[in-house]
Order: sequence, then C-alpha cells, then structure tokens
Amino acid sequence: MISVLQRVDSASVKVKNKIIGNIDRGFVILLGITKTDKKKDADYLVEKILNLRVFNDSNEKMNLSIKEVKGSALIISQFTLCADMRKGGRRPSFINAANPDTAKNLYQYFIEKIILKKIPVETGEFGEEMKVGLVNNGPVTLVLDTNQV
Repeated sequence: MISVLQRVDSASVKVKNKIIGNIDRGFVILLGITKTDKKKDADYLVEKILNLRVFNDSNEKMNLSIKEVKGSALIISQFTLCADMRKGGRRPSFINAANPDTAKNLYQYFIEKIILKKIPVETGEFGEEMKVGLVNNGPVTLVLDTNQV
C-alpha cells in the first residue's frame, strides 16, 4: 500500500465539476493499493499517518500529529501510485495495482479505521476521475510504502 501525504491548509475534491469533499487543516492522503496488500498494511499506514509529528508547534517545529492539531483527512484513491515504470517504454504498467473490488474494499477499510480514530474524513469517489485542489503547507509531502518497511 502506497500513500502520498500532503500537509495542507485546505483541500477539496471535485467529481463532474461538483465539490464532493473538502477540508481545512490536515492531510490529503492519496492511496494506492497493490495486489499484495492486506488489512494489516492499512492498519500500519493508519497508525503511522495519525502519529506522524509533522505539524508545527508554537515554536514552528514539526512536532505535532494530525490528532494533536485536530486536523482532518481528505482521502483519495489513486491506483496510478502503483505504476511500474522500470521498463524502457514510456507507458507505465499498472500490473501491480489491486483489482478494483479488492482495492475498493481496502480503501473503505482504511477510511473506516481513520474515522474510528476520531479524525474527520472527507473522500473522493472510488473509480471516478477527480479534480483535487489543495494548498500545501510547507510544502510538506511524504511518501509511505508498506512494501518498504
């Protein structure tokens, strides 16, 4: 499971020109699910993300978690994070991405786990083309990959 986290002051997601989710301070979480991912990968990512100390304290040091700043999460499914671009061609391969049914189930599981931790959550729409807008704070952007832990 691969996630790209962006610390934001605000963010929104549109489907068919309609805003379906928006947040203020928090994380945009782009989530890619590979065909080898399991619930334990989602569990690991949720704990890691919610406890990362990357929000500024009163001394402007990255020392606080999303929980401590009462932040929100905008979670977007993004199978393109699973792209394999190692071959010489110019078109990425998505052979490592989970099939849509598996991916959707793990995506929903991930969302539910974050909600259970009392973090306000907004989402995109699985399988739809989306437009994501954000104000990246810092900028702070982090990549977490459960296949590399």
